[in-house]
This record gives sequence, C-alpha cells and structure tokens, in this order.
Amino acid sequence: MHQRRTGLVLLLFCAALFLIALGNHQLQGSTEPRVAGIAMEMQLDHDWVTPRVNGQPFLEKPPLSLWLDVTAMHLFGPTELAVRLASALAGLGCVMVFYGMLRYLGRSTALALLAALMLATMASFWGNVRQVGEDALLCLGVSLALLSFLRAHLDQRDDSSAWPLFSLGIAIASLSKGLLGLALPGVVIFVYLFIESVQQGRIQPRDWLRPLSWTFLGMLPLLFWLGALYRQQGLAGLHEILWANSVGRFNGSFVDAGHFEPWYYYLGKLPEAFLPWNLLTYLGLWHFRRRVRGDRQLLFFYVWLVAQFLLLTLASSKRMVYLMSLSPAAAVIAAEYGSLWLARWRERRYLRAAQVGVFALALLVYLGVAVKVQPREDREEGFVPLVTQIQQREAQGQSVVLYQPSERLAGAAVFYTRSRLPALDDPSALLSFLRQSPTHVAVMESLSPPAPPLKILDKQVVGKRAYYILGAQAAEALQAASGHS
Repeated sequence: MHQRRTGLVLLLFCAALFLIALGNHQLQGSTEPRVAGIAMEMQLDHDWVTPRVNGQPFLEKPPLSLWLDVTAMHLFGPTELAVRLASALAGLGCVMVFYGMLRYLGRSTALALLAALMLATMASFWGNVRQVGEDALLCLGVSLALLSFLRAHLDQRDDSSAWPLFSLGIAIASLSKGLLGLALPGVVIFVYLFIESVQQGRIQPRDWLRPLSWTFLGMLPLLFWLGALYRQQGLAGLHEILWANSVGRFNGSFVDAGHFEPWYYYLGKLPEAFLPWNLLTYLGLWHFRRRVRGDRQLLFFYVWLVAQFLLLTLASSKRMVYLMSLSPAAAVIAAEYGSLWLARWRERRYLRAAQVGVFALALLVYLGVAVKVQPREDREEGFVPLVTQIQQREAQGQSVVLYQPSERLAGAAVFYTRSRLPALDDPSALLSFLRQSPTHVAVMESLSPPAPPLKILDKQVVGKRAYYILGAQAAEALQAASGHS
C-alpha cells in the first residue's frame, strides 16, 4: 500500500509539473514551429508516411512524434496544447518507468523516489518534455530499452517479461530518431557486456545474442515504415533518412544539417547539463569509482552515462537536447550520492520535511516559469502576430506567398493558418509574382532590409529574425519612374 501511495504521489507531482499551463503560450524557438507545421501538413494531406515542410519531403527522422501529434489534434483540436501533449506524456511515462524499474531492480522506495524526482526536476528534462518534438519520446524509448535490458540480463532468463519491454523501447526510440535511437541504447549494451566479458575472462554468446534478437523484433515497426517510404519516395527517400540524416550528421558529410560543433562542445556544457543536480552527479561519479567494479547495477549506469556521452561527443552534429537521454543515469548517480549525505543528517525528524520542501519549491519555480514567464516570451518569440497579418491580408483579397521560407516560418504559417501557403525560391519568380497584381504580397525573411525594386510594406521581428512583408507596388512604381524619365 505504501509503495502504491508513493507511486501515485509521484504520478500526480509529475502530471502537475509537465501538464499545467502546457498550452498557454505560442510555438516558440526553431523546433516547435517546424515540427507542429509538419504535423499539420500530415493532417491536411492525410499522408502518414512522408513528413513534409511546405509540401517538400522532410526526412530528418521517422514520424512517431508526428503521428502522435496528429492524433492529439484530432482529439483535442489543432492547438499548441495538442502538439505538446505527446512530449509531456512521454516525459511522464519516462519518469514512472524509471521509478518502477528501479524498484524492481531492488533499489529502496526512498532511493527510487528520490532518483525519479531528480529526473523530473532536471531543468533540461523539464524544458524538453514541455516542447513539441521527438526528444522526449527518444528518452522514453532509450530508458525503457536500457532498464528492461538490465532487468532481463540480471534475471538471466530467456522468458523474462522484460524482453518484450526492451523491444518496445527499441521500437519507440528508433521510430522517434532513426539510427540514433538504436545507437544510444546499443553502445551502452555493447560496452557493458564487453566489460563484463573482460571481468569474467570469457564471452557468453547468449548474453550478446538475446539483446540482438530482441532488437531486431523492436526494429520491425521502423522497417515497415521504411518499406512504405520506399514505395512513395524510392531509394532517394531511404538515402535521405538512413544516410544523409544519420551517418551524414555523425561524420559531418551532410553539410546542410547544421549544429556542427567542436569535439569539446559538451565538455563546456557539463556545468548546466543536469541542473540543479549536476554537482551531485559529478561528485557521485568520483565517489563511487571503486565501488562500481563490484556493483553490476551501478556499473551499468556508469556505462550509460559515459558511453552515450562519448558517442555524442564523437558526432559532428551537437545540441544540448541530445544529452537528454543521459538524464536517467545521471539521476541514479545523483540520488545514490545524495542518499549518502541524507544518511548523515543528524536531525532525522526534519529530513522528510526538508525533502518535501525542496521538491515543492522546485515545483513552484517551474510552474511559475510555465504560467508567467513563457507567455511573456510570446511577445518576442511568437509567430502569431506575423501569421495574423498574413490572414488579414488574405481576408482582404490579397495573395500571399512565402519567399525562400525557413522551416520555422513555413511550419508556423501552415500550423496557424491551417493551410499551406505557396512558396517561391527564385528572385526573378518573386519579382514576376509581385508585378502581376497590386494585391500580390510576399513574406521574406532577411538579415537586412530588401533593396529596390522591392518595397517593404511592414516588418515583424520574431526572436532575432526579421520578416518583411513585400508588396507589388514597388515594381509598378519603378516602371512608372523609368517611363517618365
């Protein structure tokens, strides 16, 4: 009964942390408008195979998060809340799976609860599960796969109930992020089994073959989707998703991918990686360095943290959000080390109250950010004013096109207008379009004001980017001036 009550309290805590005020602000940043727009296009096209941005295939990653976003929009309407819901529920599921698996692995209720609360209140984890995107789903899939593997491996039974959960985790991770969803759990399992083989002085083939066979089973949903994609896009589509956006991002050969950073990028980000529990994580890594040799579970979480960090460091494309899948391992080590300090607390009667106070304060701080701060950021980060102006011009009978739209502009436009706006890529095509009629208008993103013969009708700034509304009057005026001279 005590364990059920503890699990219920954790569930309610995380539900409040991840779901309250989830839809009270506009799509912000670069990822949210893009992903929400792709989901809206998938809903408009009724095409669940090929994701698209402004009508063009977008094959950076598989579409699991998009499928869930479209489903949520069908159920709750095309709102910001709907497209953020999949990430929030994935984060909630990740914390609850994490807590349940730690309990099954023999960790005490107190330790499992502390680790789960630390995971839920990591700033980067909290921020990512409240955004549109696939990273929370990736973290859920990787965590489910690795924790299930550890449980099954320690059980040493071929019929362990954890193996189907392992395959489910692989399916979620690979359908969320493609080959990266296989590499993140795969590198941990490989290094862990290698270390065990060295310690034991022999290789157990069964220990290697079981996760390999269950991995193949977990890959079946991804393979089915790749088959459907091949029917629509041919070998070019498969090359885009499997090579350019997977291998190419890793070795740097896909130059258009962006996010290229030096090898030491993540080292510089360590001070903020697992806030506010990062210091406990790093001190714990040092403190348990000797104990880890005889503790198979602790060794696993060490490998989880270090192996994934090294893999991501080797990759050419780097972003802070990629470290999210390391968060559960960091939370375990932080909780283990924190428990040592809590055990030394002399005034134990105040211990529970202090813990409750710390996490209650964390909840209030995060909800304060969600309720007060994020809506204020709409004034600088929101696309609604720009899209509203586009809609107003269309209502007045003007024809609006996007000129060389970025993914965030195209995504925000299709999400908020519920329609796909025409796009032009060639300067001569833009001038030709503007000269056709005084009612023709273009939206252009530019670092500097467009020069004549284009005329700026209005300007909107979203974040640090300027978007110019261009009208057809500029071309007509230029022609009239030339004829008069």
